[in-house]
Amino acid sequence: MEYTLILFYLKNSISDVPYFWWYHTLMRHITRTIVAACIVSSDKKILMGKKDPEKGGVYPDCWHIPGGGVEEGETEREALCRELHEEMNFDCEGSHISILDENGTGTSEKTLENGEKVICEMEFHVYLVEVPFSSDNVVVKPGDDLAECRWIPMNVLSDYKLTPPSVELFTKLAWI
Repeated sequence: MEYTLILFYLKNSISDVPYFWWYHTLMRHITRTIVAACIVSSDKKILMGKKDPEKGGVYPDCWHIPGGGVEEGETEREALCRELHEEMNFDCEGSHISILDENGTGTSEKTLENGEKVICEMEFHVYLVEVPFSSDNVVVKPGDDLAECRWIPMNVLSDYKLTPPSVELFTKLAWI
């Protein structure tokens, strides 16, 4: 009887609060450390990717810098190079890699491989990957969960629909 009463109360209280709040408070929350790369070519283009909405993930309709979660037992650099290879067939070898920003955070709904929707709270560690070649000489192709990847001139980044964390980072760096 008490269980039924609690459910009835919950159903009544849900209708009195905004959908977003109650929907997301009922979802499971996960936290992830995310490594990402601003891959910049010698001709000042940045390599960006767009997620395949059919494959889940966060921010499926936005352009973003490549990266992903650090797996157990991996260093951040190992995770970064793995993710760049998986997402864009990009090889870190020969590029200069340095930390760019460790203060980014973001929250997004994420669809896990099993189909479960969760709230993903992310801490971003962004690296600058300086490629010693022109973008025309670096062949990339979408892989893993990307539908498209593209070298974008830095002076037109603001023309693209970017992820909120990318907008925050690029604004901080005065790139947009």
